Amino acid sequence: MSRINSGDGEDTFKILVATDIHLGYLEKDPVRGNDTFVTFDEILRRAQEKEVDFILLGGDLFHENKPSRKTLHNCIELLRKYCMGDHPVQFEILSDQSVNFGFSKFPWVNYQDGNLNISIPVFSIHGNHDDPTGADALCALDILSSAGLLNHFGRSSSVEKIDISPILLHKGSTKIALYGLGSIPDERLYRMFVNKQVTMLRPKEDEDNWFNLFVIHQNRSKHGATNYIPEQFLDDFIDLVIWGHEHECKIAPTRNEQQLFYVSQPGSSVVTSLSHGEAIKKHIGLLHIKGKKMNMEKIPLETVRSFYIEDIVLADHPDIFNPDNPKVTQAVQAFCIEKVETLLDNAERERLGNPRQPEKPLIRLRVDYSGGFEPFSIHRFSQKFMERTANPKDIIHFFRHREQKEKNEDEINFGKLIRRPASEGTTLRVEDLVKQYFQTAEKVRKFREARKENIEEEEEEVREAMSRARAHRSHEAALASGSSDDDLMDMGMSEQKTNDDSDAGTSASFSRGRGRGRGQARGGRGQISTSRGASRRGRGNTTQEQSNSSRNYKPVSTPTKNMNIIDAFKAARQQPPRNSSAKNYSEDIIDDDSDVEEVSFTAASKVTQRLSSTSTSSKRSSQSQITRGVDFESDEDEFDPFKSTATSRRKHR
Repeated sequence: MSRINSGDGEDTFKILVATDIHLGYLEKDPVRGNDTFVTFDEILRRAQEKEVDFILLGGDLFHENKPSRKTLHNCIELLRKYCMGDHPVQFEILSDQSVNFGFSKFPWVNYQDGNLNISIPVFSIHGNHDDPTGADALCALDILSSAGLLNHFGRSSSVEKIDISPILLHKGSTKIALYGLGSIPDERLYRMFVNKQVTMLRPKEDEDNWFNLFVIHQNRSKHGATNYIPEQFLDDFIDLVIWGHEHECKIAPTRNEQQLFYVSQPGSSVVTSLSHGEAIKKHIGLLHIKGKKMNMEKIPLETVRSFYIEDIVLADHPDIFNPDNPKVTQAVQAFCIEKVETLLDNAERERLGNPRQPEKPLIRLRVDYSGGFEPFSIHRFSQKFMERTANPKDIIHFFRHREQKEKNEDEINFGKLIRRPASEGTTLRVEDLVKQYFQTAEKVRKFREARKENIEEEEEEVREAMSRARAHRSHEAALASGSSDDDLMDMGMSEQKTNDDSDAGTSASFSRGRGRGRGQARGGRGQISTSRGASRRGRGNTTQEQSNSSRNYKPVSTPTKNMNIIDAFKAARQQPPRNSSAKNYSEDIIDDDSDVEEVSFTAASKVTQRLSSTSTSSKRSSQSQITRGVDFESDEDEFDPFKSTATSRRKHR
């Protein structure tokens, strides 16, 4: 690419380029708290002195995603101090601003707002430290954009496809297509580049006459297989790439021989890590663009705190340090003190040439103590430099060198033998994992619903079965109760009829015989068989056949008072029931035609009782009742423990 002189002209863009300012870094530190604000003040002051057309920032303006009130206040104060004024803006925007700034409530560039008086527009993309987050995807740059102090561009809301639409700038005969892409996780952006999901739109008219400037904030150096963005991924029609996120200052444009574009890496304006990359002198760039030609002028920053770093390998000094020496630790400590003193002298000489530089420098001494050495106390060592360094607590850093295993050419790389798809690294995607998660959750939800329906159906069936069982039991109980009442009514009617047939003057004398027997609960039907026979006329004995031995009871004749059949039946019903099995009574009453007024009936019975081998409880049999003219028969086809033969007496003539 042809270069131009730094001379001004109506067709030349002057752009101040800076990245990674990190406002608010260590703002609570008593020594380094204001370093970022002092340097940002210098950057804006240089832009005003150089009368630039606009300021281009490559991300990480703020160190925190949610900057403090102090940080936000100082930033707004400095932007209003240097970027607002009556100086007219010399360039125009030709592109559709509603597309370039569509995420803002004010989708137009700030210097074209009639309510604002902007002299130096600021265009910035977001970095990984101040990227949009939350439900509304807002960041600190959106606050500045709503206040009209900054133009936030390069946002992308889609994770499937990115279309980068340029801001078309025009000044005289020079036209710039400004592309921007805010910070995106490197693995995701790497995959999207591989899948051809990133598209950089070009102007429809005069494509070759536009100077294509691209601002990106990603890893440039390789930190992993996909944890960076190779320069070869970028389109070859780009003329210059401003690469943010890398803190090492490489602001001089370097040519990519494969893609044939230039890359400028301005680096950070403040030291945020004590590494060798941060020790390089900090610069900002003044970019001159005229037509298709460009020139990058390096501007050193004077207010950056000086930083000196040095590595020491103790094993490289065998003549001084011997691990077997008991006083080797004191010798190493004295050697480190001498090195720190040398670094402090260098920092003092540099500060004398730049009075605006902070007084206390940053010092880092990295000590490799591998080889049998032992580290000494860092806190005790730091006490010697408390008033002379800005970082006394971390001056010394001990580490051990790790030897990397040499690759054996004879070893087989099995990874090469595995056939991989053309788009390597796309097999595991966040989108696929999220989709798979919700699909699994949907399957689990459907399974739970089906199981719930089955359980409810089973419970309903059980409830219906229980209801039917209760209804059936209630119906059987009602039928049994009705049968008992009918039997009693029939018995009463039979007694009444018998009583009516008897002689009016005859009084009946009843004698009741009681037979008591003990036995266990019956084991089954038909186990005990009792025969009942008819009695002879007059007094006699009752004969009973038994299959097993049982207790015998003598017949007892008990005279009772004279009563009719109805009174006897009522008296029998008033007796309390006993826990006994069903009883069968059978009586044969024989009356002769004698004139004897009193007839005596004697009932004698023998109870045969059989013991069951499986029962443990015994019951007493209830008293047998013998009523004249009444035959009690059980309705159920069950075992009757009582069956007796009633004998009656005939009246002697």
